[in-house]
Amino acid sequence: MSTRQAQVWAGVDAGKGHHWAAVVDETGATVWSKKIDNDETAILTALGEILDLADEVHWAVDISGTSSALLLALLAAHGQQAAYVPGRTVNRMSGAYRGEAKTDARDAYVIAETARHRRDLAAIDVPAQLAADLALLTAHRADLVADRVRMINRLRDVLTGVFPALERAFDYSSHKGALVLLTGYQTPAVIRRRGRARLTAWLANRSVRGADIVAATALEAAQAQHTALPGEDVAAQIVADLAAQILALDDRLKRIDKQIRETFRDHPQAEIIEPLPGMGPILGAEFVVAAGDFAAYDDAGHLASAAGLVPVPRDSGRRTGNLHRPKRYSRRLRRVFYLSAQTSIIREGPNRDFYLKKRGEGCKHVQAVIALARRRASVLWALLRDNRVFTSAPPVAQAA
Repeated sequence: MSTRQAQVWAGVDAGKGHHWAAVVDETGATVWSKKIDNDETAILTALGEILDLADEVHWAVDISGTSSALLLALLAAHGQQAAYVPGRTVNRMSGAYRGEAKTDARDAYVIAETARHRRDLAAIDVPAQLAADLALLTAHRADLVADRVRMINRLRDVLTGVFPALERAFDYSSHKGALVLLTGYQTPAVIRRRGRARLTAWLANRSVRGADIVAATALEAAQAQHTALPGEDVAAQIVADLAAQILALDDRLKRIDKQIRETFRDHPQAEIIEPLPGMGPILGAEFVVAAGDFAAYDDAGHLASAAGLVPVPRDSGRRTGNLHRPKRYSRRLRRVFYLSAQTSIIREGPNRDFYLKKRGEGCKHVQAVIALARRRASVLWALLRDNRVFTSAPPVAQAA
């Protein structure tokens, strides 16, 4: 019978169908290595075997998404917490060990060894129900938005091939009336035959705002082209189908936006996050998902650093003072702060004033927005710390 050890390190190479776990002792020797199906019974069996090896087990995984969700939840249920080892780190660390073959078992061993040697790996927190709901909803919304962009690009491409004047006439990414028009009329000849009056009535019956303007614009484009191009009839069918799909997708986005708003507003600090200019419920939900446990940020600098808003030095030889964006940061968190900062400068107020000040100092647009995003990270951290709602005027210091 093997002797129970004081501590071991378990590395898990996570996958959709199965994981591979490898356990190393204090000397780096492998004491356990097996394939584990991504199934509750199989994971619990492996968990029991690994916990029997030592008094303390240090866990590390290379994926913190859906593939490892069940694994991480079962670890949390048994009082175990895993550290996150990014795939880039695993690839770099692999070069320090002999052999060039890439297998799940070897990757799991490298993950375990990385966790044994390093103490600066970020811990993975299994989200509470509200955070998990928001994570699923925001991820689904991002997929729908990506689908919409792809469909609009395809629609514009097909329309350009048969009716370029109409393609140029509208911004199809934001003009619902133009999409409604395309569900019924896609070629110059058909639009000319319909005429302005009947086309206006057709659009008005479908609740299109500014139906007369849309009809006039479409008719002007139709008058500019009297040549029927090859494939026009088939292209018209494709354009009509794509327009209908985009409109249906817009309805789905409205429903999911409503669900995100309702779910986000159940968050205990939603009333603090949402009123920050430029934030709102959608980006607020993204922030909750991307930031995770707010208690993990000791100060505003830690939050800004996690978002990649604090430049780091990259000196070499005699060259000093070179500041660059860090390589390790949350892209999602940076996106939240950047987009919210960019939105906040549209209206008059302290955010726009700060942006214009930075532009006056010689900063380019992106540089000024990033500087504003860094400032807003400090503001939001202070608001969450003090449990206080944003106001444009600074808080009045209370007398002792």
